[in-house]
Amino acid sequence: MLVGERMSKPVIYISPDLPINEALNLMKRERIRRTPVVQDGKLVGIVSDKDLLNASPSPATSLSVWEMNYLLSKITVKDVMTRKVLTVTEDTPIEEAARVMADNKIGGTPVMQDGKVTGIITETDLFKVLLEMMGAREKGVRVSIMIHERAGVLAELTKAVFEAGGNFIALNVVAGTDQSSRLVTFKVTGISEADMRTLVTPMAEQVIDIRTT
Repeated sequence: MLVGERMSKPVIYISPDLPINEALNLMKRERIRRTPVVQDGKLVGIVSDKDLLNASPSPATSLSVWEMNYLLSKITVKDVMTRKVLTVTEDTPIEEAARVMADNKIGGTPVMQDGKVTGIITETDLFKVLLEMMGAREKGVRVSIMIHERAGVLAELTKAVFEAGGNFIALNVVAGTDQSSRLVTFKVTGISEADMRTLVTPMAEQVIDIRTT
């Protein structure tokens, strides 16, 4: 799965010369929390709603409404935007984009192709991918087990489920408690919760959770 398949597009971007109150109103209207800043077709920064809100006067200010509006009209996006922008491309693997965002503690990054901004990948987009990967929107029996790491163990597990009449909706494998184990989480249809427990218990080091969702 690549970024281009899951990014938000068409991208909503703003000018660096836009007053921050107008930028904030735009983001509220479009229900977005961050947007690329583009000038003459080139990416020059990125700004979030937090950047804009932090630049706004405190509710406790003694300034009048007229004074606040005047001051806000003088502060533009370029005054508060982040200029060093981390980007990815449309052909970046989705997990690499997630790593970039997690390692740098950012909630989204512009997607570039041929020098132009073609989209943006955000936390929300990644959450949607997680829902798909875990089969969260489909009904079935969800199983989490710890298995011993060895060649062929997953083939044995999937074969046993298949032979019992199960159909996989999702299957994910992550690191276990140490290098000798793996945590396997999957969701299937066609097998009852009770039958699934009977099936996987002899194959697992530990049955962590089995439930119908």
